[in-house]
Amino acid sequence: MTDDYTPPQIWHWEQDENAAFPLNRPVAGATSDRDLPVGDHPLQLYSLATPNGVKVTIMLEELLSLGHSGAEYDAHLIRIMDGDQFTSGFVDVNPNSKIPALVDRSTNPETKVFESGSIVLYLAEKFRALVPTELSQRTSCMNWVFWQMGSAPMVGGGFGHFYHYAPVKLRYCIDRFTMETKRQLDVLDRHLAQNEFMVGENYSIADIMIYPWYGALVLNRLYEAAEFLDATSYRHVTRWADTVSRRGAVIRGQKVNRTWGPLTDQLHERHAASDFDTKTQDKLA
Repeated sequence: MTDDYTPPQIWHWEQDENAAFPLNRPVAGATSDRDLPVGDHPLQLYSLATPNGVKVTIMLEELLSLGHSGAEYDAHLIRIMDGDQFTSGFVDVNPNSKIPALVDRSTNPETKVFESGSIVLYLAEKFRALVPTELSQRTSCMNWVFWQMGSAPMVGGGFGHFYHYAPVKLRYCIDRFTMETKRQLDVLDRHLAQNEFMVGENYSIADIMIYPWYGALVLNRLYEAAEFLDATSYRHVTRWADTVSRRGAVIRGQKVNRTWGPLTDQLHERHAASDFDTKTQDKLA
């Protein structure tokens, strides 16, 4: 395979079982009939500890740490490499077949929420927490929330895929998305030089949503790319990421639905706060 490719007049899918993500396909809908498990709590999360999944588990743990008992949740593991996201039960909650997906059973009828940004904002509004109420501060928060949703695909589907996952390393693709990833880190670094958190001195959903992508990048917890990106040069992002990473809710949230790394960092499913106890965590992992 070379860098040269002449697109056909009409593109046709040629399935490659050896591809990095062989389950991907150009059509939507379920491929198997299976219901989703349901736990005891009002909030049912179906996810995996990718950056988008971690946004939601951090948010839920932050809400619980603030005393919102209604944020108790069951986190069910969705193994995307096994195709769990294409089961009929999951597609019924999220027709886009992407994690995370949330069902709020405290409403009648139950509320189905998908897209990580929508889930985090839904929880913030439901519990009236972690979003500023003053208009200009709220607008600043939303600016960064939507910045993250629009920017991170360049990091994940762009840089992360071509640098870390692609079976063939294409210089054009790596250079293009590395340049954009570094530009985004510079955007954050300049902003955080003047602000403790994304919205001034107030920790908010903007931090919760940005940290699993950009914080993980500079702390070398994503794509093993910190040295390649010269992450230490973004000293304000690194300072912020280190601060956020020390929060108890962030530490807990990053473990939920995680199936890789040290066993002490894995909690495949979460059904109660006690699941974070060392002995219980070892058993569940």
